[in-house]
Amino acid sequence: MKKYVLSLAILIAFSISAKAQFSLGIKGGLNLSSINTDNLNKSTLTGYQAGVFARIGSGLYIQPEVYLGSSGGKFNSNVNGQDFTGQVRFTTLNVPLLVGESFGTQNLNFRIMAGPVYSYFLNADKSFSDNFNAAYNDFGRYNNSTLGYQVGAGVDLGAATVDLRYEGGLSKLNSNYGQRANIWSLSLGFKIL
Repeated sequence: MKKYVLSLAILIAFSISAKAQFSLGIKGGLNLSSINTDNLNKSTLTGYQAGVFARIGSGLYIQPEVYLGSSGGKFNSNVNGQDFTGQVRFTTLNVPLLVGESFGTQNLNFRIMAGPVYSYFLNADKSFSDNFNAAYNDFGRYNNSTLGYQVGAGVDLGAATVDLRYEGGLSKLNSNYGQRANIWSLSLGFKIL
């Protein structure tokens, strides 16, 4: 985690010293998340995200971010007439580093972006039915962090920003059951610098 914060600080310092176009802002939004897993039905959970972003460059840009997020998934299965249910909700610290291209005017700017995201799990709120834990040993033993990717598009209207992104998991939440996170997010932001 320290490497990411240090890299962000170096990137910001370099861009300011090079007199590149630089903006800093706050953002918040909603997440729709699910967890793909082997042999179980899944459904989505609604979560949130809130944090800060920096944007360095004008046409081609780099956008590091740091934000808290809430995501997770619901699981269910029916084996021989017996229902198995479970739900997990994560609170994470997310650090994406996006590279993008923007086009348009200063007051109406369209953007596309993609890049890696590192997620560190601060909390996992799990609730599984008793028979679920017995049938799926170690299902809720999640890793402390994951690496994923984000792709998306956005628009800037003056100082306001709107982003729509998809996040997929490159590493597994739980290696034993093939669990990977899938998140759609819609965020609103405001450039303060």
